[in-house]
Amino acid sequence: MTDAKSVENIESLLKLPETLEAVGGVLLNGDFPSENFCFTSVATDSRGVRKNTLFVPLIGEFQDGHSYVPQALSNGASAVFISKKTSKNLLEGFKKEAENNKNVAFILVENTMRALQKAAEAYVRKFPRLIRCAVTGSSGKTTTKEITASILRQKFSVIATKGNFNSETGLPLSVFNIRPEHELGLFEMGMNRVNEIGEISEVFKPNYAIITNIGTAHIGILGSRQNIANEKKKIFNYIDSFGSAFIPKEDDFANFLEKGVKGKVVKYGPGCDESIKLVADEGLAGTVFTVDGVLMRLSLPGKYNFLNALGAIALAKELGCTAEQIKAGIESLKPLGGRSTIKKGKFTVLEDCYNANPDSMEKALDLCKDTKTEGKKIYVLGDMLELGEKSEKEHAKIGEKALYSDADMIIFFGFEMNSAFEKAIEIAQKKESLTDEKISSVRLIYIGNKDGAAINDTAKEINEFAVDGDLILLKGSRGMGLERVLPLIGMEGES
Repeated sequence: MTDAKSVENIESLLKLPETLEAVGGVLLNGDFPSENFCFTSVATDSRGVRKNTLFVPLIGEFQDGHSYVPQALSNGASAVFISKKTSKNLLEGFKKEAENNKNVAFILVENTMRALQKAAEAYVRKFPRLIRCAVTGSSGKTTTKEITASILRQKFSVIATKGNFNSETGLPLSVFNIRPEHELGLFEMGMNRVNEIGEISEVFKPNYAIITNIGTAHIGILGSRQNIANEKKKIFNYIDSFGSAFIPKEDDFANFLEKGVKGKVVKYGPGCDESIKLVADEGLAGTVFTVDGVLMRLSLPGKYNFLNALGAIALAKELGCTAEQIKAGIESLKPLGGRSTIKKGKFTVLEDCYNANPDSMEKALDLCKDTKTEGKKIYVLGDMLELGEKSEKEHAKIGEKALYSDADMIIFFGFEMNSAFEKAIEIAQKKESLTDEKISSVRLIYIGNKDGAAINDTAKEINEFAVDGDLILLKGSRGMGLERVLPLIGMEGES
């Protein structure tokens, strides 16, 4: 939902003729007065509707959002999209309600999702001077977006995606937050199906775009990394000769990604920009480096977050940000909830529970392996979701990787992690492994559920094994809810 404040006589985000033309819509209440049409926010959830909201009911696999139109109307909706594909009974009811309604515009469209996107596209066109920037990638896109936004705010008035509102609905809803005072829009673009990036790129038409990497997130849906690269590359579709595409040089799809780009191609990564010098990789404490001789510290831990920062810096420099502005942006970064967050108290916890795929899981394990600590290392690894038929194989790889990542105890959490646990057990029990004292002594635990009881069991294992000063990694897909462990091990609210 947008965050505009509704006031009397405020101008509508789109006028009625603009809306009807954009969405190919027809008024169910044909004599609706054009001067009565006004919406200052947009929502797809009826609970988020307030006065002067355009409500867009979506038809999903299990429910039809049109059932919530009455609630949206009672909450103050001033306009509603109605799909021709909704049930006949609902459609007839809306036609009757629209007949004498001069306060709410009922607009009939082919597809409410597509209508939302087309309306958002029309709205973006109202800001031709806006610098349009976007970020996508298999992992790290939200972090990269947040770093980029923090830097660019030192020079521009920026409107950016809140959280990871980056989907086929999230992106259109996000762009409705653009206002005349904004000089630059920075929006994140995600996907979990074919052509989702293509559709939302059409909405916003970014002229500057960063790809963080081509990994294996959603490979269960897309089928291969090549297919993922084909989809991610669509973020570059609208870059013209005045724009730029930012590509990680060390990614094995880098050369493929730059083919056909009409604007400037900027490769980023270690050694790509001679003005950037690495001073120290301080592990969990972050990275110290210089830009044009100006010393700065990125507080986010890990080499992978430094790479995310290099992408952000490359875009910022292309848009004229100075080293001092880059430093101010880098050092004013706020903690990113659930992403590479360090919590210090009785234990040191690396909380990375917002998302997980094989790439990000490996990076988190590498970070913990390289971290020097006087205490023990305890890894709680939750399922990596949406890997499809590749799930068993990818989880098994993580089981092996985790076993060789300097852990003292590994808790494999969730149904999918059974493959990881079994692989770790298999390796640990091999004759050649028995001579490796570190490998053979790792405590391996499997908890095959994700409910409250499973969380309690996880916390119990940690509390019985861990002592003050130990390092604990919590890493898993958002749906696993591993952050629920924190209060049970005395780490709630620690930072």
